[in-house]
Amino acid sequence: MAIEYRALGKTGLRVSTLGFGGSEIGYQAVAQKTVDKILNTALDAGINVIDTAECYADGEALIGKAIAKRRAEVVLMTKCGHAPVGSSADWDPAMLARSIERSLKNLRTDHVDVMQFHSPSLGTLKDGRVIEVLHRTRERGQARFVGCSADADEAEYAVESGAFDTLQISLSIADQEAIDRVLPKAAARGMGVIVKRPIANAAWRHGKQPPADWYTRPYWDRLQRLDYDFLRRSVEDAVAIALRFTLGTAGVTTAIVGTTRPERIAQNIAHANAGPLSAAEYEAIRARWRSVASPEWTGQR
Repeated sequence: MAIEYRALGKTGLRVSTLGFGGSEIGYQAVAQKTVDKILNTALDAGINVIDTAECYADGEALIGKAIAKRRAEVVLMTKCGHAPVGSSADWDPAMLARSIERSLKNLRTDHVDVMQFHSPSLGTLKDGRVIEVLHRTRERGQARFVGCSADADEAEYAVESGAFDTLQISLSIADQEAIDRVLPKAAARGMGVIVKRPIANAAWRHGKQPPADWYTRPYWDRLQRLDYDFLRRSVEDAVAIALRFTLGTAGVTTAIVGTTRPERIAQNIAHANAGPLSAAEYEAIRARWRSVASPEWTGQR
């Protein structure tokens, strides 16, 4: 089965339901030849969404080199807002403008398809100077569209502000706040919705509780309480159900999944191509969340 494509809100872009996320290859210092293989495998299979960020170590540069000859095939997205270590403060307008220029250089392109704010605070979203930098980027053609990567209060405000074309948000079997709180509002505004962490980082794979500072710890803790039956199946079966849950949620356009292993691309596509869960399976996951989730289980950045 060929990979499915959906309209990214009102942008006119058609994107694969499964996208590639660039955090792992950057933070784990994956070799360029491996990144080349991963991304060429993804593009050959029909994945056209690549999402990265200026703060993912060398992630942008690795991606830029890997797709240099195939840029026209990619809906390229990156994120901005965080200052390099030892430089000016995050979200400083001048720093932000420089970081956007640096991202374009790293990615070896004169424009990205979507430039996104990267987990801004509510105060940042209310700062007109910062919003203006992003809008000028769109006006100059450095970005075709602008978006915001946010959760909880910030995501809701970003949608209601009308300042963005797209929203990137956390949504998974362990992170369902957005389904009722944010996605209906995004749909009403015709925003494209990009889901990050769509399989909850497969946090259940850890047999022991991860250290408190691990990125996966909040989801691991939640999943212990949610205790879904399907998490006792093989890891691949559980990943498939988790991804199909996310992609089958109304209002979701694409879900980005990162990997450092080329062979994972075909596996993830197979999971996505299996289609949505049955209504009964989907509702069982939603019902379990409603019965167990604590009020503090808001969207995770």
